[in-house]
Amino acid sequence: MTPLPRYPTADELGARAAVLAARHPGTARLRRVGSSRAGTPLWLLSVGRGSRQALVVAGPHANEPVGGATVLRLAERALADPRLTEDADATWNLLLCLDPDGLRRNEGWLTGPYTLGRYARHFFRPGFLEQPEWLPDGAARATLPETRALLALQDELRPFLQCSLHGVDVGGGFVEVTHRLPGLPQRLAHTAARLGIPRELGPYDALYWPELGPAVYRIPPPRRGDPTEAITEAAVESTWCHPNRYGTVTAVVEAPMWGVAAVADGSPPADPDALLRTASRTLRRDARFLRALLARVRPHLAPGPDTARLLAPVDDYLLVCPRLADAWDPDTDDGTGRPLPPLSTAHLTALRIAARRLVLRTAGLLHQLVRGTGRDPAGALPELDRLLDAWCADYRDGCGARWIPVARQAEYQARMVLALFELAGRHAPGRSRPDQPGRSPRAAVRLRRD
Repeated sequence: MTPLPRYPTADELGARAAVLAARHPGTARLRRVGSSRAGTPLWLLSVGRGSRQALVVAGPHANEPVGGATVLRLAERALADPRLTEDADATWNLLLCLDPDGLRRNEGWLTGPYTLGRYARHFFRPGFLEQPEWLPDGAARATLPETRALLALQDELRPFLQCSLHGVDVGGGFVEVTHRLPGLPQRLAHTAARLGIPRELGPYDALYWPELGPAVYRIPPPRRGDPTEAITEAAVESTWCHPNRYGTVTAVVEAPMWGVAAVADGSPPADPDALLRTASRTLRRDARFLRALLARVRPHLAPGPDTARLLAPVDDYLLVCPRLADAWDPDTDDGTGRPLPPLSTAHLTALRIAARRLVLRTAGLLHQLVRGTGRDPAGALPELDRLLDAWCADYRDGCGARWIPVARQAEYQARMVLALFELAGRHAPGRSRPDQPGRSPRAAVRLRRD
C-alpha cells in the first residue's frame, strides 16, 4: 500500500486498515473496540497471533495526527517481517485513533498545505476533561466512552508494551517511559540523527521529571491533581499508568511537526534569569490581552455544544498561563516551594515555545469562535489575525521552526516504537517470553537499525 504524503483522516485510517485486513486474513484482524461520543467506531487492527501483546495507541490528542500514519507503517512492517510477530511470539494491537471526533475537527489543516498560520487557525484540541487519556477521577469513574474503551482494552490484553503516539507541534522528539530501558537514549539519538529530527533535551512538560538519558524521561507515579497540574505536568492519573499492574512498559513517543534546532542545545545559557523574566512577562501580557478579547467576544457567541467545546480549551489555557508565568519567573513565588531545575539553552527554548503555544492555541480557537458566528460584532478578527501572523512569524523566524515532512515524522515515530518493542522485550519488569521449541526464551528480537 502506498504511504500517504500527508496525515490520514479518520475515514482513511479505517479504510486503509480494512484493506490490510482483507489482504492478510490469516494474520490481520480489524475489530471495533468501542465508539466515540459521536458514535464513531474505535478500530483496533491486530497483526500476528503471538501470546505477547503490544498495544499502540494513535490519536490520543486531536491535534496530533502523526500516530495514524505511524500505525499504518507499523502494520505493514509487522505483516512483512516475521521477526516482529512469529519469531517474537507477538501480536501487534494498533488502535487507529483514540479521539476520531477531535481528529475530524482538525481536517481544516490536516491534509495541507502545512503552514503555521493554517494550523493555528484550524487547530482543535478539547478541554482537559474531554481528553481521553486522562483519569481525573480515577479509572473506576472514567466517563468518556473513548477512555473506557482504552481501559477495557488494556485489561483484556495486559500488554508487555504500550506506546502512546503523540506529536509536538513545534520543537523536537523525545520519549517518556514508565521504566528504564537500557539502550533507549542511544537508539533515540541514532534514529533522530539519521532522520534529521532534533532531540528535545528539556521539554517543559517533563521539566521536573527524572532524566534517563538525553531526550528520555521517566514518567513519575501518578497522583491526584487539579487540571492546571495535569495540563502543565501530565503527572495526574492517566491511561499511561493504568496497566502498571500487569508489568506493562508504557512509552509516550513524541514526534515534532515543525522542528527547532535549539531544543537540542544542552549548553548553559549566559543569563537564564533574564530569559525567564522575558518569557514569563510576555506570557502574562499576551494572556491578559486574550482574556480581554474573550470578554468582548463571549456575549456574541451562540450557546450550544459546539461553542462549549471550543470555549473549554480557551478557558483551560487562560487558567494555566498565569500559573506557568509565576512558576518560571525568578522574581515571583508561585506558592509550590519547588525551584526550577538547572536550565540549559534547550530548556529555555522549550519554555519560550510552550508560552507561545498556549497563547497561539487560544487565539486560534477564538478565531474559530468568531468565524462560527458568521459576523464579527466585537471587531476581533483583525486583531486575532495580526496576533496569529506575528506569533507564527516568531516561531518561524525567532525560533527557526522548520516543517518536517509527514513521511519523515511517521518514520521516526515508527522506528522508535520498534526500538521500544525490542528493548521492552528484553527488559520488561516481571515478564518473560514463554519457552518455545527451537527458541531461547532469553533471545532478543534484533531489528535492523536503519
